[in-house]
Amino acid sequence: MTNDAPKPHGVLVVDKPAGMTSHDMVQLTRRALRTRAVGHAGTLDPLATGVLVLGVGEGTKLLHHLTHHDKTYLATLRLGTETDSLDADGTVCASAPVPADLTLEQVQTAARAFAGEHLQRAPAVSAIKQGGVALHERVRRGEEVQAPERLVRVLDLQILALRGPDIDLRVTAQKGFYVRALARDLALALGTRGHLTILRRVASGGFTLADATRFELIERARRGDEAAQVELRARLLRLSAALRGQPCVRVDAQGLADVRHGKALLPERFGFAQLPADGTEPVAVLDEGGVLIALGRARADRIEIARGILCDGSTSGEGG
Repeated sequence: MTNDAPKPHGVLVVDKPAGMTSHDMVQLTRRALRTRAVGHAGTLDPLATGVLVLGVGEGTKLLHHLTHHDKTYLATLRLGTETDSLDADGTVCASAPVPADLTLEQVQTAARAFAGEHLQRAPAVSAIKQGGVALHERVRRGEEVQAPERLVRVLDLQILALRGPDIDLRVTAQKGFYVRALARDLALALGTRGHLTILRRVASGGFTLADATRFELIERARRGDEAAQVELRARLLRLSAALRGQPCVRVDAQGLADVRHGKALLPERFGFAQLPADGTEPVAVLDEGGVLIALGRARADRIEIARGILCDGSTSGEGG
C-alpha cells in the first residue's frame, strides 16, 4: 500500500497473543496501518490474551470512554504458590499447602465474598503510579512498595471447575479491577496461596472475541502484504458502530451547524431522547445520515459538545 494512501480512522478489536504488552500491539498496529495515531482502551498484561480495543486516527478520541467499559475474563488460578506479579510470569514468593479435602462447593462459597463492591489491594507489579513512578518500576528497582486499596465492583463471578490445584473461573468487573488480585485473595480465603496461570479477556463492553482481528493478519500487514493491509483496514469499525449501546442523538441541519461551531445543543435540535441525567456517559451526536460528528455531555437542558469528530471511520478521509 502506498505511503500516500488516505489515513485510516476507526476502532480495531484485536485478539492479543500471550507474551506481548498492550503497547507492543499498539506499535505493531501503527506499522501495519501506516499511522502513528493508534492507542488502546484498557491494558492487558503480557500473560493475558484476548480482546484489546484499539482506537485508530479519530478513533483515539473515543479511548477515554471505551476504557470505562465492563470487562469479562476467563481465568485459571493455581493454588499452592504465590508469585511477586501474581501470575505465572513472576517469581514464587510464598507457598502454602492446598487443603486436601477442598471441594468445588467450598470454592464457590468463598468466591461469593468477592461479588459486588469490595476493597481490593492492587498488585504491587502494576502500572499504578506513586510519586509519578509506576509501581512495577519501583519493584524492579528493589524498592518496597505498598499498592493502594481501591473500591472495585464485580458484576458476575462464576467458579467453573476445580481441577486438582487449579480453579477455572469467569468474572465480569468494572474498570480498576485486577483478576490477579482476585487470584491472590481467593486463594488466601481458601487457606492457601495462589497465582494466575491463564487469563483471557473475552469481552470489553460490547466488543467480544467474535469482533477480534487475528494477530497473524496484523503481522502480515506490518510486513508489507498489501492484501493483508487492505483486509486490516476493512476490519476497522466506524466510530458510530463502536459506540453502540451508548446514548445517542441525531441532529438536524441547524444542529449540525451548531456542533461545527462548538455550541451546546438545545432540545429542539435533536428532539426527545432518553439521556443520562448526570452527564457521566458520553452522548454520541450523529447527523441525519447517522454519521458520528461529535461526543457530548448531557445536561439538564442541553448537550454540551466535548469533542468534535472529523471522520466517522471511512478510510477515504471523509466523514461518511
